[in-house]
Amino acid sequence: MSTSNANFKNKCVTQVNCIFCDSLLCTRGMKAVLLADTEVELFSTDIPPNRTVDFVASCYSTESCKCKLRDIACLKCGNVVGYHVVAPCKPCLLSCNNGHFWMFNSDAVSTLNRLDGTGLNLLLWGDLPELDDSENEESESPSEEECISSVELTIAVNPQYSVGFTDAVIADNEPFC
Repeated sequence: MSTSNANFKNKCVTQVNCIFCDSLLCTRGMKAVLLADTEVELFSTDIPPNRTVDFVASCYSTESCKCKLRDIACLKCGNVVGYHVVAPCKPCLLSCNNGHFWMFNSDAVSTLNRLDGTGLNLLLWGDLPELDDSENEESESPSEEECISSVELTIAVNPQYSVGFTDAVIADNEPFC
């Protein structure tokens, strides 16, 4: 995807939990907005959230783009918490975005900002080590001390919630490069 690491290196790294059962979904979350609708906030990650979510239903596309999406549900409680971009469309690939293909709906998750190794400063994406293909979400689990101020979203949540968003995301309130 067309990313510019400089645009996203100062974004906070978040821990993402299921709002329904408080299960840990990922430790490398980033607050983001959709390219197609910058009013829609969500969280994304660059690593497949192995052993925390699984696919439900089949692939679909939205009216705003032709990306192939597939919903993901929390393995602990079964509620839909987001979606995976299975095949991005060309316009989304060419847009300025964070390169993440795993999206979490802001009304289905709660987040914690992670702290760096000193425990004094927020952990930023630019400070994360580069990943190789063998790494996955389980290899980087933060301690309780690394997490601060849980931000639980208070939107009324329907357990049957189904996603209909486009996949392309950009970091928090940065609509264009």
